[in-house]
Parts: sequence; C-alpha cells; structure tokens
Amino acid sequence: MLRQWKTIFNISFNSEQTLVAQIASVIRQEIIKGRLEKGASLPGTRALAADLGVNRKTVIFAYESLVADGWAESRYKSGTFVSENLPEIRKDQPKKNQKVSTNFKFRKFAPDPLTDRPLSGNLIVFNEGAPDNRLAPLKELSRAYRRILERQGRWQLLGYGAERGDLKLREMLSLLLSRDRGFHVDVNNICVTRGSQMALYLAAKVLINTGDIVLVEQPGYPAIRKIFAEAAAVVKSIEVDQEGIDPEVLESMCKKMQIKAIYVTPHHQFPTTVTMKAGRRIRLLELSIKYGFAIIEDDYDHEYHFGAGNNLALASSEMAANVIYISSFSKLIAPAIRVGYITGPKAFMQSLVNLRIQVDRQGDNILEHAIADLMEEGIIGRHSRKASVVYQHKRDLMGSYLHQYFGSAIKFHKPEGGLAYWLEFNEEIDFDTYIQELKYKNIQIVPPGGFYEDNKARNGMRLGYGSLTENELKEGIQLLADVYKSMQAL
Repeated sequence: MLRQWKTIFNISFNSEQTLVAQIASVIRQEIIKGRLEKGASLPGTRALAADLGVNRKTVIFAYESLVADGWAESRYKSGTFVSENLPEIRKDQPKKNQKVSTNFKFRKFAPDPLTDRPLSGNLIVFNEGAPDNRLAPLKELSRAYRRILERQGRWQLLGYGAERGDLKLREMLSLLLSRDRGFHVDVNNICVTRGSQMALYLAAKVLINTGDIVLVEQPGYPAIRKIFAEAAAVVKSIEVDQEGIDPEVLESMCKKMQIKAIYVTPHHQFPTTVTMKAGRRIRLLELSIKYGFAIIEDDYDHEYHFGAGNNLALASSEMAANVIYISSFSKLIAPAIRVGYITGPKAFMQSLVNLRIQVDRQGDNILEHAIADLMEEGIIGRHSRKASVVYQHKRDLMGSYLHQYFGSAIKFHKPEGGLAYWLEFNEEIDFDTYIQELKYKNIQIVPPGGFYEDNKARNGMRLGYGSLTENELKEGIQLLADVYKSMQAL
C-alpha cells in the first residue's frame, strides 16, 4: 500500500503551496481520476507521514481538510476513507491538458465600436471626445482622499451608505444644477451612479416594457441603441440636422405610433456637436407633454461651452415634467472617475433607486465624498474654468489645421463647445480603407458606421481633440489629410 502511494504523491518542499494543501490536492486528484474509489481506505497518518518525510500533524491537517470538504470521511477507530457520498467517478475522464468545452447557451453581446484607448502603442488617437487627463486635479483629489481617511468618523464611509449616493455630493450637485443648469432638484431626487452609462442603463430598464418604441438621434450615440435594444425596445431613428432633431418630424412620428421615450443630446449633439436652439427645445418639451413620452437628456459635457450663451438644460424648463436628466464627471475630471448622476420625476426615481440596489448596492463612498469636498472648496469650478480655456484654444487650433491641410475637401462648423469636431467629406469615402490606411500611419479614429442604425458610415466622422497635445493635433490632422488625398488620387 505504501509503495503504491509513493508513486502517487509528488510534493515539493520549495513550493509556495503549503504541504497540507499539496497532500490534500494530490488525494483529491486521485479521487477525481477514479484511481481512489468510493470507500477506499487512505493510509494511516503515521505511515503516510513517514513515507513522505513530513510531520504527522501535516498529514492529519490534510485529512481533516478533505473531510471538511466532503472528499473523505473519518470512521471511529477504523481510519480515514474516501467518502461514500461522492458521485460515481467516470473512468473516461478527460486526459491531462485536454480542454472541456462549454456546453451551455448564453446571450452574446457585441463590442462597443467607440474607443478612447489606442488599439496599439504609439498611436495618435482621435477619440470620441475624451478630456485631457493631464489636466485632472489629481493632487487635490489625492489630498481630499487623505483628509477623509484621517478624519474622525471616517469608518462610517467604509460601511454601507445611501443607495442614492453620498449625501454631501448630492447636496453639492443640487447646488450645481441650480446655479449652472437652471433647475432646482431635491437631494433625495438625485441618484449618483458609476458614470452616465450606468444611469442610462438603469433609466432604460425602468422605462421600457417589451415592444415599447424609443427614438434615438441619427447619427447618434451607438451605446444607447444597444441599451434600449437589450431592454426589449423597438428602437427607431430620428434624423439630426444643423439644429438637432426636427420637432415637426417628431410630431409626425408621434401621430403614427405611440412613442415611449426619446433620447437626446441637446447641448452638444453626439456626434455632430450641433446645439439645439431655444425654439426646438420648447417645441420638444411641448410634444412630450402632448403625446406623453419621456425625454432622456444626456448632458455629457455641459461644462465645455465656448459660445456667448450657456444654454440651460432642458430639465430647467417649467414644461420639463417628463424629462430625465443625466450627466457625469467623466468629461470634467477624467474617464476613470466613474461618477455620474441622474434625476427625474419622483416616482420614476424611486423605482430607479430600487433597481440600482439590485445591480450595485452603492457607489464609491470615499470617491463621492472627496469630489463633494472639492466642489465645496471651489476646486472643481476652478478646474472647469481652467480646462475650458485650454480646450477652447485646442478647438481653435484644430479648426485652423483642418482648413490648412484639408482645404476644400471637407466642410465643418466650429463647435460651440464640447471636445470634438464633426466634419464631412465633400466626396464619397471608403471608411474601411481609410481607417486601415490610417493605422499604417499610427493614426486611429472612431469608426463612424456605429453612429447609424444600419452601421454604415456616411461621409462624416467625429474627431475628438481634447486629449491630444498641440503637436499631436497638427501631426494627426496633417496625416489624416495626406491619407485622404492619396486615396482620392488612386
């Protein structure tokens, strides 16, 4: 018996795994392989310890581990045996290194076509409009973290908090919305989320029943189509022109079908960057009341508006009874700061909070409290003003480079705000080839096909400039133009 066990065991005194774990693991594997059958006697602890050259207590602990996990059973005055309660072990177990295939069915989710990350190193990335992380107030945020962790009563922040988010942050958000966005929100009607994406997902789940018709802008934000589709909505497109969606087109659609909700980005339309003017905003709100549909307002980059006016949120209107308002700190601070927020009608918000608890019990209490501290101290406001000056300069610089290198090959309007340009080629372009040729030049753009319902690009593309340096902007736009002109010359 002992000679047989010598051939089975292979333990190492230099392994990171303990001797107890190694012994238990070997016996467990012999049971799984079927070489130790149900009811088989295991060697005595004294004999096995001598055979392996280990302390007897090591073997005792290994056996106790196997008994505790149900692999073995101890019989009074008889010894330790392979458990009789194990299922029959097949003799034709997969060979070593033979992979067992997954054989259950699951839903497949397609990847998001947008990316803010380089597909490989050393690329100039014209992303969808990310901020410059080098501007983020990291020192101030780090100091706020330290203060919180050193503060008396800090232990409370390490436990469970309010499902709506940190109270102090909600208080500061209520002040922000009143002062900068033009509407008052009770702190108990704000829910802090892990970014605006989570807020959109929760809103869709609460709003949509199977078969509900939801309208999205075209071209528009690709992720929202997927979110609504996964919520079992019927997703339809409404075209965007130089002033956003056309309310008259919207009303004609309302007369033909029951619209449940419409998703809009009125401040800086994604991806075209156009700003919806007052007349269309008022008409959109009127139609919402008249036909009873919800408006999901995604105000993803409100802080960066360089025009003469600061268009208030749709939610600021007295007619905004059906508006669900969403925003975040991702563009203001950095994408890694996953803090967004949502507000809307009271009953809707209560349902959303109830759902949020099922998905994510709460957010990051310490991060939320740290951001609240920075808002209270005015640091976030100063950062916003400083960043706006930098981004406005980059916007103007990019506009001059587009004129310089593309000339009459494209048409575009200088955006009133945001962190990206929308430009259209005057001639048809094969974007698949263009994107591939750009990769050879170490340039990456967002595939524009994802902005459309049929996933087919037109002649326009969105170029984010916020995260690029001045040198990267110049070099990147020059290469964009060179590749385009070389393609047209073929």
